[in-house]
Amino acid sequence: MKKRFNLVMIVLAVLLFIAMTVAVMIGSVDITPLIIWQVVLSHFAVDLGAQPTSAQAIIIWEIRVPRVILAAVVGAGLAISGAAIQALVRNSIADPYILGVSSGASVGATSVILLGAFSFLGVYALSTAAFLGAMMAVSIVFLLARVNGRTSVVRLLLAGIAISLVFSAATNFMLMTSKEEGGIKAVMHWMLGSLAGAKWNNIGIPIVVFAIVFILLTICYRQLNALLMGEETAATLGLSIEKFRFVIIVLVSLLTGVLVAVSGSIGFIGLIIPHIVRMIVGSNYKYVLPMSALIGAVFLVCADAFARSVISPEEMPIGIITALCGCPFFIWMLRKQSYSFGGGE
Repeated sequence: MKKRFNLVMIVLAVLLFIAMTVAVMIGSVDITPLIIWQVVLSHFAVDLGAQPTSAQAIIIWEIRVPRVILAAVVGAGLAISGAAIQALVRNSIADPYILGVSSGASVGATSVILLGAFSFLGVYALSTAAFLGAMMAVSIVFLLARVNGRTSVVRLLLAGIAISLVFSAATNFMLMTSKEEGGIKAVMHWMLGSLAGAKWNNIGIPIVVFAIVFILLTICYRQLNALLMGEETAATLGLSIEKFRFVIIVLVSLLTGVLVAVSGSIGFIGLIIPHIVRMIVGSNYKYVLPMSALIGAVFLVCADAFARSVISPEEMPIGIITALCGCPFFIWMLRKQSYSFGGGE
């Protein structure tokens, strides 16, 4: 298994390198791979001998490279978040948005776009409001699910559904009462997911948060494996269920909230990627987490490149691409196997 895993990881790393290079090439200005890597490596004092123009250098380094990096981070982050949530609820059709993160972020983003909330934060208003909305939704869900000092998985899921509906209703109310057609279109575009706002000054936090959460989840892979065997077995193995469940919820909510704040709601990645990975390497989270990160990164980089080129010069919301890819796979999953919620009371 280890040799197979290492081989697949090497292949995926090469695919990610190729996908990111091709994604930077795509656009109205034709750019060769040599020019791309000359511009990138020139910032690290490496000279490949190519001579990019100043316009090419700006387009590559200031516009395309940050976007491609953000696509890779968002794809990887949503994938590992989905894998962790699926271990938490012991269900392969769960995703990181079941805790209300997406709907809460939508309320925050809509309040900025339509109502001008947090305008004093300038360019950071949208991402800040979206993150705060996401954290508010998750906090309410967690409080509702916690009864008598215990957090029931079933109550967690039901509370997530209820709070998502409430926050979605708030978003729809703001949309219905708004008379700004441009603002409504911007909200809808954000809710369907977009990486167009990627800049060097706003991708640092997602990268750092992803790195921290990925490392912590990887360290806890044995505990995640134990959760898959059921609460009684995990407790027998010495796992403090309540404490560990709280840690997973905090980590997944933090990472998902940060990613949604900068990219909007991009669905299905956290659902389908971990399932694909388990089909390749099994359910051991020592292998599931790193492979989910790489496949998620490759998938979203490719999806974003396609979204930018399919109706060029316009840009299709990336959530449409992921939905078109994810829905058939989701239906196949439902038809192939039966699922039930784990955890109980």
